[in-house]
Amino acid sequence: MARYTGPTTKLSRREGQELFLKGDRSYTDKAARRLTILPGQSQAKYRQKSSEYAIRLREKQKLKRIFGLTEKQFRINFTKSNNQPGVTGDNLIANLERRLDNAVYRLGFLSSRSEARQFVNHGHILVNGKKVDIPSYLISLDDIIEVREKSKESKRIKESIESVARRGVVDWLELDSEKLTGKVKRLPTREDFKLPIDEQLIIEFYSKL
Repeated sequence: MARYTGPTTKLSRREGQELFLKGDRSYTDKAARRLTILPGQSQAKYRQKSSEYAIRLREKQKLKRIFGLTEKQFRINFTKSNNQPGVTGDNLIANLERRLDNAVYRLGFLSSRSEARQFVNHGHILVNGKKVDIPSYLISLDDIIEVREKSKESKRIKESIESVARRGVVDWLELDSEKLTGKVKRLPTREDFKLPIDEQLIIEFYSKL
């Protein structure tokens, strides 16, 4: 399955929840109003009651879209998390948070995960002084994440850093906005992910397949 490249607002509308896929524009009142309208509707309508399968599917789709993964990538992450010690749902979200593209977004270098993924792919990001161009790379404790010297003048990075005060930086990361570097103070946990996701429904979805 190819990565989705269509309108990102449509994805949030389909889930009835802001998935923050459009960077700073996700924080506007206009974005919030549009969430009441399903894709293809010209006016707000009540959503019909969903089946148990549909509820579980939507929860899986929601988390998958937040992190911008394909179905295959998400399934691989789920399987890996299920095979790890501990609670599968907690492992899944913690592993997704540890992705390099997500850490770049969380540090505020870019205003959306899709932009962060593109910058990582293009070799603009260093980890511990070495170029890493794999968005799914899992960061570790005490890793240093930084913008490559030649890329520090990027307009998109400058604009995002200026707005990071509004979004804030998660407390498992430490940002030096002057040097455009970040440090992993501790590994993320389930509690660090604030969007309303019921990971148990995702576990139930895959257990039924």
